[in-house]
Amino acid sequence: MNDQSLIQLKRDIAASIPDFEAKVTRAFSEVISELARVNADIAAKGPDYIPSVNSSDLSSLDPSTIDHLKRTGTFIVRSVVPRAEADQWRNDLRSFVDANRSTVEGTPAENPQYFQIFYTKPQVAARAHQGVLATQTWCNNLYSHSAEAEPVDLSTPLTYVDRFRMRQPGFAWGAHPPHMDGGAIERWRDPRFRSCFTDILNGNWKQYDSYSLKGRIGGTTSTPGQPNQASVFRTFQGWLAVSETAPSEGTLKVFPAIQLSTPYIILRPFFTCTVDPSGPGALDAKNWKFDLSQPDFQGVSRDDSAGVAGAARPFEFNPVTHPHLSLETSMISVPRVYPGDMVFWQADVVHAVEKEHNGKGDSSVMYIPAVPVCPQNIEYVAKQAALFEKGCPPPDFPQGRTELEYALHATKEDVGSDMARRAMGLAQ
Repeated sequence: MNDQSLIQLKRDIAASIPDFEAKVTRAFSEVISELARVNADIAAKGPDYIPSVNSSDLSSLDPSTIDHLKRTGTFIVRSVVPRAEADQWRNDLRSFVDANRSTVEGTPAENPQYFQIFYTKPQVAARAHQGVLATQTWCNNLYSHSAEAEPVDLSTPLTYVDRFRMRQPGFAWGAHPPHMDGGAIERWRDPRFRSCFTDILNGNWKQYDSYSLKGRIGGTTSTPGQPNQASVFRTFQGWLAVSETAPSEGTLKVFPAIQLSTPYIILRPFFTCTVDPSGPGALDAKNWKFDLSQPDFQGVSRDDSAGVAGAARPFEFNPVTHPHLSLETSMISVPRVYPGDMVFWQADVVHAVEKEHNGKGDSSVMYIPAVPVCPQNIEYVAKQAALFEKGCPPPDFPQGRTELEYALHATKEDVGSDMARRAMGLAQ
């Protein structure tokens, strides 16, 4: 989109809502004020701000605990898989890498640690694990239907095939600064996806529900030519730990206040800072003015090549584009995890990867999100299943090679239970 079309997009949104300027100006000021309070609490508590629950307690959590999990948007579910089983998967991943050292693909190329590999036996076993599938189902059910009665089954999980990492100590990683997946400019440009944020754009940001399905099913969340985008609807992104990893050991970082970050991000393009955006005055609401004359949707990449070779993301955040997030102190690392624990973050959570790994052992995880049944996901999983049987990467990833030649490659015979086969699109 060129500058004029982006400016027009803002004007069209503003024209569609009565008293838009007054409503969003009030809302933006309120969100800024609340962010200042919550950011101070996040910075003071650090990783302890992020809640943990035991997998055995998921069915009996009280409403206040569930509300806390949803407000942070990020949480750890402990002991989803028995530790001994997760330890064995880690050993098996090492065996896979060792057996295919000369041909296995990953980043960096000279010493792979983020592997472009999808179908090792431990990955397939983890996705098929009863505890993993049950936890994915529980995560899906944190969402709720709107009055539209969206065509989605939250109690039937689907499997989104992704990669694994075995990050070594001392390896610096700068390719994943604070960013958001699952759509960038589409959040404003696509009318259906934009409907997710109707309350925010109407100025009623306190009524916004990050877990309403409104607009999320059937909305356009990716743009052709932009890489690093998932074309499915994930209720939560997630990974399964197969090593013990603590803060400063190459783990995940998040902004853990989704009910505030999303309203701020959605309203941000309609305001311009009247002082130095990198100075202290940028945090004062009086130094921001309503402005429809600028094309910027801050953080959204306008370069179709962004993301090549694991570099930039389509939707990034920094202290200049989004100063009120106070990313330097409010992007916190998740607490220590153990083999068999899972970490989940809601699809709109701003997240990053720690640049440094200062631990003593590898930081190893398998990426396994939560994905429900809905038309776009069913279609994707059917294509994914056909590619799996050929040993090819899933549809969202670059094609042109297969994994059939790798030692310890899994096949559909390694997907055991009926529930796991349905999740993989291998059975009805």
